Amino acid sequence: MAVLIVLLVGVFTFAVWFVHQHFNYWKRRDIPHDAPKIPYGNTSELMKTMHLSDYFKQTYFKYKNKTDGPFVGFYLYFKKMAIVTDIDFAKTVLIREFDKFHDRGIFHNERDDPLTANLVNIEGQKWKNLRQKLTPTFTSGKMKTMFPTILDVGDDLIRVFGQKATESKDYLEITDLLARFTADVIGTCAFGLDCHSLSDPKAEFVQMGTSAITDRRYGKSMDLFLFGAPKLAAKLRMKQSVQKVEDFYINIIKDTVDYRVKNKVKRNDFMDMLIDMKLKYDNGDKLNGLTFNEIAAQAFIFFLAGFETSSTTMGFALYELASNQEIQDKLRAEVDRVLEKHNGKLDYDSMREMTYLEKVIDETMRKRPVVGHLIRVATQRYEHTNPKYYIEKGTGVIVPSWAIHHDPEFYPEPEKFIPERFDEDQVQQRPACTFLPFGDGPRNCIGLRFGRMQVVVGMALLIHNFKFELHPTKTVVPLEYRTDDILLSSKGGIHLKVSRVAKS
Repeated sequence: MAVLIVLLVGVFTFAVWFVHQHFNYWKRRDIPHDAPKIPYGNTSELMKTMHLSDYFKQTYFKYKNKTDGPFVGFYLYFKKMAIVTDIDFAKTVLIREFDKFHDRGIFHNERDDPLTANLVNIEGQKWKNLRQKLTPTFTSGKMKTMFPTILDVGDDLIRVFGQKATESKDYLEITDLLARFTADVIGTCAFGLDCHSLSDPKAEFVQMGTSAITDRRYGKSMDLFLFGAPKLAAKLRMKQSVQKVEDFYINIIKDTVDYRVKNKVKRNDFMDMLIDMKLKYDNGDKLNGLTFNEIAAQAFIFFLAGFETSSTTMGFALYELASNQEIQDKLRAEVDRVLEKHNGKLDYDSMREMTYLEKVIDETMRKRPVVGHLIRVATQRYEHTNPKYYIEKGTGVIVPSWAIHHDPEFYPEPEKFIPERFDEDQVQQRPACTFLPFGDGPRNCIGLRFGRMQVVVGMALLIHNFKFELHPTKTVVPLEYRTDDILLSSKGGIHLKVSRVAKS
């Protein structure tokens, strides 16, 4: 018994020492940081009253220009991180020394949880190879072939918006309709399915998409373990995907692939390109091909990455336009003028003429970036000109894009919505890495062309057909954000007055 007690005391003492050492890491190195609270680190109010990106934003503004180095220390529970406070160092991390910061350190388990082994999560040479294989599927030429499909769904969006606006008479919650629009667009392009979620709000495709984002396999506490020790979690054969979601998407992709191959169906969409790569693999070209699990993971992340981000951006844009009627009027005048020039039809070429719409979307993503921070992990030691500011292998690095987007050094009066910030001369005056809604460098968002295209189509059609205004009692001003979501999204939705635009 005495030996057991001594062992227990020894283990307890070591655990206390280890925790103390860990939470004194930045202090021992004399790196500026806020004092952590065990076990939360610097995030005791995370998912309660504070959004994760808001923590990074506060830290950025607290320490920017007040230290002798390009980053400050931070603890996200037990994970030690460096938060970038110098814009030139952001460029170093994302572009200049990408070879030292090419991974995100996100959980993936290819063996047991195949949907997690996607382009967003995987690392190293495997990521590089997959990126090279997928890049040709997102060229402007490929986007042009998908445009008519998106336009068909856009017509459904206008029809359903008109019905809902007539039925509601007073106000409309727009985020749900916009999510159903992007679900139909990506469901068609990525899976070749006519999802009909705009017509049927209970469509299984949308419900599973929502579950994929909001449901937890183990609960929030284990999510922290998946985030804090992703490699260990994978070795323990843990999974992130909810089983019903995994089964649903795997079965859909299998059925789609089997049907198209058997019947020689071609739709010139994203799924066609993935099937071509699978057939290459099946025929022995493993260098250029992909396995079934690999194409399933890419189709899944293509849906997940574009489903909520694009619809949320559209919701934020309509909120800003409702808050700034003169900007909405100017935008509608441009859309109407371009459509009139092209006989009332929106096509790929006429879409590209809507330059003010592009600026409205950019300013929306500047002010309210759905992805509020970028995460990287040092894959090897980084040495700075100031020797104190080295970064050890395995340390997380945060580029706080939401904070950078609201830095008055780069964007004067950052809380104001000013699309003219994205006039060419103003863009040229700003340093690199000051606009990061899609990231930057070799690991930027591969689907940014597609994401922008579906947002432009949806916004052009909506502004051409409807007027959006703040509701005196239902619209929340200022907009509030959910604190329990990794992405930036509105709390309780966005309620606006929606009315038909009279056509002369």
